[in-house]
Amino acid sequence: MIVADTSAVLGLLDRGSSSHSALREAFRAYQDQWVLPWAILPELDYMVPRAVGSAVHLAFCADLEKGCFAVEWGSWPDVRRALELHRTHSDLSLGLVDGIVLAVAERLEARAIATLDLRDFGAVSLRGQPEIWPRDLG
Repeated sequence: MIVADTSAVLGLLDRGSSSHSALREAFRAYQDQWVLPWAILPELDYMVPRAVGSAVHLAFCADLEKGCFAVEWGSWPDVRRALELHRTHSDLSLGLVDGIVLAVAERLEARAIATLDLRDFGAVSLRGQPEIWPRDLG
């Protein structure tokens, strides 16, 4: 599994992003393994039209509807683990959404977390030690 953070999906959708090419290649190579935690969907709904425009937003929503992205709807233990990570790493700006991304990645024993937020995601150790993409792509 590759669990995606909001920033990675934005980078994937934004052709002007410096990480777009690496994220696009990773998505194409492992499309059937990418998972979007439910908590990033409201962020994407808000940020995509503002960052890359309404046409990209509509296309992303159509892709969601067609099942191009798997959505992980989570469970209550994900919320508890997210809050635990937030408390443990109070020096970071994780917040609930990033915590849920991390909790889902840990629970699913993800191979990688796709994110551009290296400061926060790169500082947290999880069981299974998932890679951080695109940083760790070789």
